[in-house]
Amino acid sequence: MDNVLTVKGLKKTYGKQMALAGIDFEVRPGEVFALIGPNGAGKTTTLRIIATLLTPGDGTISFLNHDFRKEPDLVREKISYLPEEAGAYKNMKGLDYLHFMANFYARTPEEEKAFVDRAVEITELGDRLKTKVGTYSKGMTRKILLARALMTKPVLAILDEPTSGLDVLNALEVREIVRRYVKEGTSVLLSSHNMLEIEFLSDRVALIDKGRILDSGTPAELKERHQAKNMEEVFRSSLR
Repeated sequence: MDNVLTVKGLKKTYGKQMALAGIDFEVRPGEVFALIGPNGAGKTTTLRIIATLLTPGDGTISFLNHDFRKEPDLVREKISYLPEEAGAYKNMKGLDYLHFMANFYARTPEEEKAFVDRAVEITELGDRLKTKVGTYSKGMTRKILLARALMTKPVLAILDEPTSGLDVLNALEVREIVRRYVKEGTSVLLSSHNMLEIEFLSDRVALIDKGRILDSGTPAELKERHQAKNMEEVFRSSLR
């Protein structure tokens, strides 16, 4: 089966600063592929390029066998992006926010309703969706943002630190939501500093530093290769 996403020789510079020095990876259908590395390694730059928010330098990106540069509109129709710093409109009620966001993607009222119904199911917030987003806890806000990202059943969901700042229970619920939607056919490109999360969610992992991929494989392969007990030790070993 063809890859959902294939990245080859991807480079990006900011002035004289090389953010990406020619990275290669692919995301397969129905998998969670994670990028891990220290701050400034190039993770968020990579995610923003795939989300079409930044223009790439050199290299090629193929999405569902379509050229990324030539058909950006097709890419945008079939991906979703949840950045770490994302927020929702605090003065809107949760349900109104979901309808507002669904309206950007839906082509018919029926499709909008289907998107919102799916988002409501994802959030599991019930009657709290009738109250303003500004009254939500951080966990509730993150759930409604994740629901916004998944309600269209994107081919590829790009998630940057999806559980950042959440307590253990909320983080676990978010991870379970992601895993459930992967089973339904959505592929995920993920970045996280939480190595427990990486091990729980990821089918394959790439370690990136200074704009270069240092190693990649399944969590089990990486632990064996680095003679590590967990992904935290793999992370430390790869940066030595």
